[in-house]
Amino acid sequence: MAPSFDHLRDADVDEDDYDEDEIDISDLREKYEVQLDQGYDTFVVIDGLPEVNEEQKPKLVKFLLKKLNQVGKTMEDQVYMPMENGKSMRFAFVEYASPAEAAAAVRQLDMVPLDKRHTLRVNKMADVDRYGREGRVDENYVPPKIEEFTEKEHLRSFLADPSGRGRDQFAMYRGDVVGVFWNNEKDAPENIVDRQHWTESFVQWSPLGTYLISVHQQGVQLWGGASWSRQKRFAHPFVNMLDFSPSEKYVVTWSNRPISIPEEGHPQLSLDEDGKNYVIWDLETAKPLRSFANLDTPSTIDATGAKQPPKFPWPAFKWSSDDKYVARMTQGSSISVYELPRMNLLDKTTIKVEGVMDFEWAPSTPQREGVKQYEQLFCFWTPEIGSNPAKVGLMSIPSKEIIRSLNLFSVTDAKLHWQSDATYLSVKVDRHSKSKKSQATTLEIFRIKEKGVPVEVVDTIKDTVINFAWEPKGDRFVVITTPEPTGPTAVAPKTSVAFFCPEKAKGSAVGNFKHLRTLDKKNSNAIYWSPRGRFVVVATVANQQSSDLEFFDLDFEGEKPESDKDLTANLQLMNTADHYGITDIQWDPSGRFVASWASVWKHTMENGYHVYDFKGELLREEHIEKFRQWLWRPRPPTLLSKDEQKQIRKNLREYSKVFEQEDAERGASADLAVVEARRRMLDEWLAWRESVEADLEEERLARGLPEPEAEAKQAENGEEQVIEEIVEEVLEESEEIIP
Repeated sequence: MAPSFDHLRDADVDEDDYDEDEIDISDLREKYEVQLDQGYDTFVVIDGLPEVNEEQKPKLVKFLLKKLNQVGKTMEDQVYMPMENGKSMRFAFVEYASPAEAAAAVRQLDMVPLDKRHTLRVNKMADVDRYGREGRVDENYVPPKIEEFTEKEHLRSFLADPSGRGRDQFAMYRGDVVGVFWNNEKDAPENIVDRQHWTESFVQWSPLGTYLISVHQQGVQLWGGASWSRQKRFAHPFVNMLDFSPSEKYVVTWSNRPISIPEEGHPQLSLDEDGKNYVIWDLETAKPLRSFANLDTPSTIDATGAKQPPKFPWPAFKWSSDDKYVARMTQGSSISVYELPRMNLLDKTTIKVEGVMDFEWAPSTPQREGVKQYEQLFCFWTPEIGSNPAKVGLMSIPSKEIIRSLNLFSVTDAKLHWQSDATYLSVKVDRHSKSKKSQATTLEIFRIKEKGVPVEVVDTIKDTVINFAWEPKGDRFVVITTPEPTGPTAVAPKTSVAFFCPEKAKGSAVGNFKHLRTLDKKNSNAIYWSPRGRFVVVATVANQQSSDLEFFDLDFEGEKPESDKDLTANLQLMNTADHYGITDIQWDPSGRFVASWASVWKHTMENGYHVYDFKGELLREEHIEKFRQWLWRPRPPTLLSKDEQKQIRKNLREYSKVFEQEDAERGASADLAVVEARRRMLDEWLAWRESVEADLEEERLARGLPEPEAEAKQAENGEEQVIEEIVEEVLEESEEIIP
């Protein structure tokens, strides 16, 4: 029987019999020791609370719990509100069920109003302990140093062309040099800035042209203003890709390497971002809003039943047109919509969509007939699952209501194509036959702004569509088809280019879509519409056998064929061009010029660029070794009202006269410069001739030769000069064979 404490002898508890330092309890300490940093991860500190007494305290706690439980799970007994002299101290400690919920509280509740007079400030308990530890905070108050006001540069000064010609800018990345230039049409571009090693991988413009982005191992930098100084910095290491929201309020960066936060900390990222791949940033504050890890993308099955490797989705996060929402798809199961800038999940739940394969936001705020409340739309599609058909759906946000759905059968694949004004949505549906040996394409066109969102089917296409493009701000589209299955082949198959437009209808109504023209036996694989509509370039890019460009006008002002009288287009081929090794094409934002280039990233043969006008006339070409990128600088939307724009169009002929006169004067000044250059060259040649004649005269005198003038006088006096010329002429030629 073991002795009790009362029966122990003094010898049994003699402290001299053993040494505590000799006892090894490291295993017990490791197992049971409380890790303070880990223990504090579920706690947050709430500041900014009103001062209450003991009687009011339970009421405040219950009111506060309504806010706290929006982001996680906590209870009344997990809220500790210190009191002093019967009054609260205006802060509280709150424990959540997990560190993730505590982090969500900091992210989503900080700076949230509690009432009209109080705003919550939320911090992690671990951060308070880490940064407020003894010795890290000065006991003496030191007032902050207020720096003198310095006027910032105008980030949109590029819209004011100093020449008054309304030129556009572009960026060129060649070799290790990045430069920004004014486009001078036929003349050499005017350099604005040139910098060595400005980027380590690529450059990119923000959507409204405010910033030029450079990418480095340490992160992403944004440059702008007249001095091209650094405006923002996002320290996300090893960024591979980035994507801006349409209004430049936010940006998402992605790296295939998970973020690793060092022990000493990070200048912009916190431990919440450790192990994540995506970071969504607020552009104004340059602070991260939220971070995410990569999702596993499942492999797909093609029409023949073969397993296809998973495709990396980019962009993984897609923005609504007004920057109020960003969404991410988990392929096959759900779509998560987050509200900006809080980055909280809309209604705290994901949208379950079984089998979802893709989704796209409407590129403009829709204006459906009869709908007055605010909404954003996105479309999605799901494949056939068991006996259930494939489906295309239109969902309204924030209500999450499906306003239109369409069932589809025998579907191999589908692609979603919004028109720029969100007037139409075209779903390109690749269908297979029962044997799954052949494919054809139909177009399901949703008319978004019409009552009930009717769907029109274009089923006159017999082949597989490999490219589709809407006319910007218009209602016409171009498709490229091929009769052969798509996939890697030794020789690219022949293609056809088909143009479609609506029929004429009464009033402002838009008629049914009809086939306008098909051009067969082409090699074309790419479609590039002018941002202003009307003009389109159909080209063959990244093709070793062909490099054609064809420039079309769909509103040709010449005579219209009788067969097209009832259609809203008059197609005309304006010009053709060839750019060997072409890899990319881009229109300038004004729709006046087209740039094509051959990038060293794709091949090393004849790298350089061509610049064409909208009619297809080659204005300038330049071969540049190690040429990488050409990027036109985007322009923000016009500030003019619709009435002001209408007035400008009405008086366009008067404005055109002024512009034509300026062009003529500029051309005349250019001609004058050429004449002056030629005159200067002539003067230099005459001076050289005089110096040569002087040398000859000196040499003649040294040799005692007669003056050339004496010979001229002899000719004038009639003295005959006999000039003999020997001419050899063959009268007859014979050939004799001697045995």
